[in-house]
Amino acid sequence: MAKICVIGSSSMDLVVTSSKRPGAGETVLGDSFKTVPGGKGANQAVAAARLGAEVAMIGRVGDDAFGTAILNNFKANTVNTQYVKPVTHMESGTAHIVLAEGDNSIVVVEAANREVTPAYVDQAAELIRSADIVLIQQEIPEETVVHVSAMCAGSGTPLLLNPAPARKLPQEVIDNAAYLTPNEHEAEILFQGISPAEALRQYPNKLFITEGSKGVRYFDGEQEIVVPAYKVEALDTTGAGDTFNAAFAVALAEGKPLQESIRFANRAASLSVTKFGAQGGMPTRDEVEESL
Repeated sequence: MAKICVIGSSSMDLVVTSSKRPGAGETVLGDSFKTVPGGKGANQAVAAARLGAEVAMIGRVGDDAFGTAILNNFKANTVNTQYVKPVTHMESGTAHIVLAEGDNSIVVVEAANREVTPAYVDQAAELIRSADIVLIQQEIPEETVVHVSAMCAGSGTPLLLNPAPARKLPQEVIDNAAYLTPNEHEAEILFQGISPAEALRQYPNKLFITEGSKGVRYFDGEQEIVVPAYKVEALDTTGAGDTFNAAFAVALAEGKPLQESIRFANRAASLSVTKFGAQGGMPTRDEVEESL
């Protein structure tokens, strides 16, 4: 069983669905409202666990009702929460999501996720060193991402960095990561001044640009390859990228070749968008393998 360590955000998603996305200063009537567990880190942890990995989460929640619900959700999905500790007198992170016109818009409030500090992560150093692969994202402090990248480089633990939300990365983080998985928008910010094709050539078999319904693009050292996505009728695209990253990490940790790992991740991501909620549609291992 693959051992996956996820370092990142845990939050509660406050989801509004509407037929129309409001513009600036505009009020529209929505169709529904739901609260569901989310956060990029938590999403990836749950997705990896459903795909059969042994998953440990490193993160923070608030000492509020949302924090309790997030912890209960982890436990229900067999995610190890030894290092998901509540922050006293602080609210849990939230994501405010509008689903409209076939896509989503999201505002994230970090709150307790700001307390995923380098010192906090150091408490789980042995867990990180013993993992088959570590996943990290950017809804936690930048200094923590830098610190974890150095830890993984020092221990030889592969690090998969999903650079979302988008921000410029120190070169040392790019160098230390084994895998980078930006979408097209994130890649533009990450590699300003050069084209995506040039960036891919600089980082063969390391940089994987996700292009939504078009698939995933990377350079294998000789040629640029696009692994196509699977066509489905999308209900809710929230969490599709997190499902992809988790499935990609699980496949890599199990020793699958790159293209096979991407196909596995694309299939998992395609299934995730057919149901409501970031985690609601995340598939099990059997569901992915049957559909492949």
